[in-house]
Amino acid sequence: MRHYSPYELIKGNSAQGLVLLADHAMNRLPLEYGRLGLPESVFERHIAYDIGIEPLTRRLSAALDAPAVLGCFSRLLIDPNRGEDDPTLIMKISDGAVVPGNHPISDEEWQNRLNRFHRPYHQAVSQTIAEVAAASGKAPLVISLHSFTPTWKGYQRPWHTAVLWDNDPRAVFPLVERLKSAGDIVVGNNEPYDGALRGDTMYRHCMMAGIPHALIEVRQDLIADDAGVTTWAERLGPILAELNAMPELHAYERHPSRTGAYDGDEEEKLS
Repeated sequence: MRHYSPYELIKGNSAQGLVLLADHAMNRLPLEYGRLGLPESVFERHIAYDIGIEPLTRRLSAALDAPAVLGCFSRLLIDPNRGEDDPTLIMKISDGAVVPGNHPISDEEWQNRLNRFHRPYHQAVSQTIAEVAAASGKAPLVISLHSFTPTWKGYQRPWHTAVLWDNDPRAVFPLVERLKSAGDIVVGNNEPYDGALRGDTMYRHCMMAGIPHALIEVRQDLIADDAGVTTWAERLGPILAELNAMPELHAYERHPSRTGAYDGDEEEKLS
């Protein structure tokens, strides 16, 4: 079996204290999975990956000289932005598309996908965050990049971009403020999704550790080509650089999650 890396590491200046993540950067599958019984066209859709996020992350990483971790497998295989006990970790049906390669699925194959793809990706994220913390001597600022569809079930989504978060506002408030300040885009705050998701990437690596963070969503039609990626890299780059220069965004400060107490913190309550 040919080696398949479930992640890609992009090097950067770790001493700056900034980390970029792209959970759903790619729509790839190892050869032995074929196309999971799906037509090739499905892998050009949002259900397979976050359209536009791979080139946007690469552009931002280069512009900011920031290390980045990219997921190299389709979320149809297993979703790295879900906890290991999340029932949507391996989807049997995604936006109306039945995934034959995922149903039925044995417990052995479920564990195989966790061990080959999901866990190595998160180990790479943990290691990158730890390396940046050690090199900078402070808590990193972690930015996760995603994209969302222009329409959903016939509804035209008005937002150009959005910031998703749970209960730690430190990076979110200045980020939303700066995105809105240009006055030419509609910015969602926990829209079109709520950012409180137990076990997801931000929960696992940032909320539980008290690390400042934010998840940025960009509408897919706006970054579907190189011109759009350039426009959004030029918009986001200076904002992220400004946030990264804020000392208050490099301190450990654990906030309770809206999803409930952390494991081992059963008495923790929302303030």
